[in-house]
Amino acid sequence: MNQLSPTPANTNLPVKIAPYTNLVDALEYAAQGDTGFNFYDGRGHLSVVLPYSELRDEARIIARRLLSLGCERGARVGIIAETEPMFHRFFFACQYAGLIPVALPAGIQLGAHGAYVSQVRRMLKSCGASIVVAPDTHANFMAEAVEGLDLLMAGKQSDFDALPEADVEFVPLGADDPAYLQYTSGSTSFPRGVEVTQKTVLNNLMEIARYGLKLNSEDRFVSWLPFYHDMGLVGFILVPLIGQLSVDYLGSRTFAMRPRLWLKILSDNGGTISSAPTFGYALCAKRLRPSDVETYDLSHWRAACVGAERINPEPLQEFAEILEPCGFDQNAFVACYGMAECVLATSFAPLGEGLSVDVVDRKIMADTGEARPSSGDAISTSAYVDCGKLLPGFEFCVLDDNGVELANRHCGHIYLKGPSVMRGYFHDEKSTSEVLSEDGWLNTGDIGYRIDNHLVITSRSKDVIIIKGRNIWPYDLEVLAQQTGGVKLGGVAAFSVSLDGNEEQAVLVVETKEKDADKRVHIIEDISRSIHAHFGINVRIDLTPRGTLPRTSSGKLSRSQSKQDYLARKTLSKVEKSAAQVGDKLPA
Repeated sequence: MNQLSPTPANTNLPVKIAPYTNLVDALEYAAQGDTGFNFYDGRGHLSVVLPYSELRDEARIIARRLLSLGCERGARVGIIAETEPMFHRFFFACQYAGLIPVALPAGIQLGAHGAYVSQVRRMLKSCGASIVVAPDTHANFMAEAVEGLDLLMAGKQSDFDALPEADVEFVPLGADDPAYLQYTSGSTSFPRGVEVTQKTVLNNLMEIARYGLKLNSEDRFVSWLPFYHDMGLVGFILVPLIGQLSVDYLGSRTFAMRPRLWLKILSDNGGTISSAPTFGYALCAKRLRPSDVETYDLSHWRAACVGAERINPEPLQEFAEILEPCGFDQNAFVACYGMAECVLATSFAPLGEGLSVDVVDRKIMADTGEARPSSGDAISTSAYVDCGKLLPGFEFCVLDDNGVELANRHCGHIYLKGPSVMRGYFHDEKSTSEVLSEDGWLNTGDIGYRIDNHLVITSRSKDVIIIKGRNIWPYDLEVLAQQTGGVKLGGVAAFSVSLDGNEEQAVLVVETKEKDADKRVHIIEDISRSIHAHFGINVRIDLTPRGTLPRTSSGKLSRSQSKQDYLARKTLSKVEKSAAQVGDKLPA
């Protein structure tokens, strides 16, 4: 039995980060070299090697099979995006065939079978998919999701392998045609399909490669991020393709169970670029053992990107301290900001400088919105990470609620403009008009402030908690709560509610596995005291079992759904209490 070897880090081609016409052109060039994609199984063993040359050949075959179905140009192809080569093959087959791939979530939370099937079905209906393909592991879920839909075909790759190949000339998607649809994470609403054109995605890829990451021929990517998330799809399939570089993949669920495998692959293969939300680094730090650190060599890791949610510097600093003995340099951290509506990235902190943390006066910020620098203690200050300068193609402004541009260090709504901004949400003019102006300015839905030409993010605008005229960022409350013993890291959601017509009150839903009644009371008291000391407000605390808080398909906490679930629990509790009271009054 032949031992598999990963594709090399160095291609035998001159690195060409060029203005390609479309993604097919980029793949055709990369296929002349010997780099490509490498997939690792649940034990961290190399299981599949897919060089760009093989991907090109297999994508062409699948493209002819898809076209044998008689689908129209621009038809949507839903691909359940598990971490396996099937996704790459069908994604690029669509590029050759003039079809539009749509990455569908593969993550299924325990006990959420129905919710997952419903979500996939809604996505398929909203994009008007004609074809759906799923990995073997998701075939049954797909069958439920497509039941009754008017499709040309739905099946596994083996089903499509049985199709004949159409004798056709390929007419790949042009510069102004959609390259793919990228569904948003849905942290504040149902996911919407971002229409990303070939020209738009290639522009962002070029800027990320040249200015954000400054790719070179020695680089090698490593990722566990899901392909249905923009960071996984764009950052770790398309960016490496543009640079003709190799990538090593670990499945998202494998990472969740065995996060140390991520570091092992980085170490074994000399990975230089990898990304994660803050919780990914925190999970690694929590699971690491001294014996692991002794065996790793992370000295090659030059860009440890952090994004996808507001960045908490404390877990990152802990991660860096633990891994310093094996060569990890804390200056490798690169804070990033972006969103699917702009393809992926809009800003990068400077390479090689680590995290720049802005410490501001908490009360002044809550009362006035000004992020005034402070050297005060932890109770009187808040810390925010500088996400750096915008990529060259972007411009930004920070506006107040009336659309007036704000001065330096004043919090407001962040707007972006540039050639990487989406054309709109697919077949959704209403949602598009709500966020995209006629002259191209995108309302990001984020709150933040500028420090000259650098950008700092504080919160999602829909998540801001307003108590007696003060703006309080939910993330600050969540971080405080997580410092209490018995509270799970990442297991807190903060929001505000107005019950019985009263004024807004902050609520924290807190996941804990603690069952002892006295200890649960202590958790509530400790969190309440801490938040009152830091913010001077009272909060309602709802202790719930672990796994209660809803997540988006990309793993982000959904505060809006957490609020809905909380209110539903309270309503149900009232109904049950009323029923019990009525029951007490009934004659025996």
